[in-house]
Formats: sequence, structure tokens, C-alpha cells
Amino acid sequence: KPVRLSLDLKVTYALRDELLQGIAKYKANAAAGAILDVNTGEVIALASLPDYDPNTAAAEALDKDHINRLTVGVYEMGSTFKAISLAMALDSNKVTLNSRIDARGTLRYGRFTIHDYEAKSRVLTVPEVFTFSSNIGAARMALMVGVEAHKAFLRKMGQLDRMRTELPESAEPLYPRNWGELNTMTIAFGHGIAVAPLQAAMAVGALMNGGLMINPTFLPRTAEEARTNAPRVIRAETSEEMRYLMRLNAEKGTAQKANIPGYFVGGKTGTAEKVMFGHYQRHKLFTTFMAIVPADKPRYLFLTTYDEPKGLPETGGFATAAWNSGVVTGKIIERVGPLLGMAPRIDLPEQPFPLVAKLGIGITR
Repeated sequence: KPVRLSLDLKVTYALRDELLQGIAKYKANAAAGAILDVNTGEVIALASLPDYDPNTAAAEALDKDHINRLTVGVYEMGSTFKAISLAMALDSNKVTLNSRIDARGTLRYGRFTIHDYEAKSRVLTVPEVFTFSSNIGAARMALMVGVEAHKAFLRKMGQLDRMRTELPESAEPLYPRNWGELNTMTIAFGHGIAVAPLQAAMAVGALMNGGLMINPTFLPRTAEEARTNAPRVIRAETSEEMRYLMRLNAEKGTAQKANIPGYFVGGKTGTAEKVMFGHYQRHKLFTTFMAIVPADKPRYLFLTTYDEPKGLPETGGFATAAWNSGVVTGKIIERVGPLLGMAPRIDLPEQPFPLVAKLGIGITR
């Protein structure tokens, strides 16, 4: 009996094509992307570049660059990890969306200093911590939760163990064995832990789908089948709060370049400096973008990564995620939306986040 896969060839072709165009435009070393159904865990599309022709693979397959960067490569995911950190803080009741977090100046810990990329130097609301992508805010919230609870939450979210799928290859996450407060602070904003990108997408998918941890699969699966063995990792209310933050970020924050009209996109950028020779390299970046479509009734999670993209004159020389991974994700959403059966909506939802509305938070439409 033939084995059917969850992969859609047309969607996969479009994903790969947009990633290739991005490599050429941003002069990146490599790229990878995936599209997941957050309710079933099905991988609808996946591409890792550079790749090779499997019909003539004898020599090329052994090239060190020809790996599946989504499952074999492990990377510091940068600020996309803030989605996990904020969900942890909200779900633990240490903060609410109405809480205020001190992001004035810098955050010092011994001889180490944590900065914000675009410092606001003031007290921030929790939504502002997310939309301004505040390292200081994320670190402070993680400290509120505590080191042991932080480790336990990340393990529950599948970030400290090898992710298993039908693919034979998968990488072990890298994280500090002697994990203290400083580690919790930096891991809160995606530095100091390296995971497979598909593994991080699995966790963000759980934050979006109502709070169920559904392992990715390359085989067809219904939502009912997926929920059978899916543990609840956060409350449904926390999931709605995170979808609200993702949508707010697409409207007013760092994810605006992927806010394709009619798709009610939510998103989060991530930019991490690569570690080489034991030191972070300021101008060698690994950029990530995760988007949820649509944010009010989540169905698909889009993941895009670029390895060492370069700044362009039209980006003002910036090479952070908003200027490359975010832009390409927007193009992918616009191109594959119709292929996935998602027609652009003219009328936006009246009350997309009803639980958040009860908190008196401004609703983003």
C-alpha cells in the first residue's frame, strides 16, 4: 500500500522558490522554511537550502552544507524564543497583559550587561515588551518565574529533548548543564540555547493552537487524532493572549513586513548573532520569522530562516529578521494562501480575541 505524505508539492515548490529568491537578494549562505498545520501537526511544506538533485546525489549528499537545517541543524533562535518566555510568564500568573516591566537603562548581572536592540529606556507594558522585542523585559519576566520553573517549562515545550518525527535524522538541543540565573535571562530572549528550527516551531504552534503540544508529522493526520495524545502545556486563555500579541506585533511591531492584507497575520521576528571561535559575531546573523495565519482562528504556522543574510541599501544596511526573513515570509503567505484554501478576507473579525477583551486590552483588528 502506497504511503501518503502530508506534504503538498505545489506549496513546497512555492516555499522553496521564495527562499531561493531570498538567498539571491540578501546574499545569504543558506535558508530553510516550513509550513505546519498547528491543529494536526502535519508538515505541509519543508525546504532546506542549499539542496541537491536526489537523482544525482552520490557526491552532493555528503557535502556538509547539504543538511536538513530544520531538523539536523541547531541554532540560537533569537527573539522568536520570547514568545515561549512570555507565554511562560503569563501562564504562571507572574504577569498579566496589564503588568508593567522595568526596561529603563540596561540590566546588569555581575560583569554581564543585557541591552535592548532599540532601547526605549522606560517602563514597558507586557504587549510593548513583545512588540518592541525587549531583551530586558523578557529577561526580567523569566527571572520572576525562576530558574527551575523555566527549565521545567522549556522541557514541557519540547525544547530540551531531541524532537522525533518520521525523519531518521534529528539533532539534540544544546543548552547549559549548569543552568543559573544568567542562563535563564539570556535564554529568555533566545541566546544560550540552540534547538532545531522545526522544534521551536512545534513549541510556538502549541502556543497558537489553544495550548496543546502536537508533535510534527509528515503523514496525514486529523485534528481529532492529533489531540488524542497531545498534552496541554498552557491554558487556552494564555494561548489567546499569545495570539493577540502575535497579531499586535504584525500590526504595530517588528513583524509588520509580513502583515499581508486579508490574512490576519500574527508574527514574531528573531535575530541571533552566530557564535564563532567562542565569541558572538555581531555581523554574522541567523534570522528567523514565525507567522500564524489567521491569528484569530489559527491554522498554519510559517517558519522562515536565513543564515548570514546581508543588509541592502533599501534596508538601510540592516540585516535583522524584519528585513529579510519577515519580508520573505510575507511573500510566502501571499503566494501559498490560495493553494492552502485561504482566500483573503475582506471583512475582519469583529471580536477576534474575546477573552483578551474582558481584560480591557485594546483589541487589534
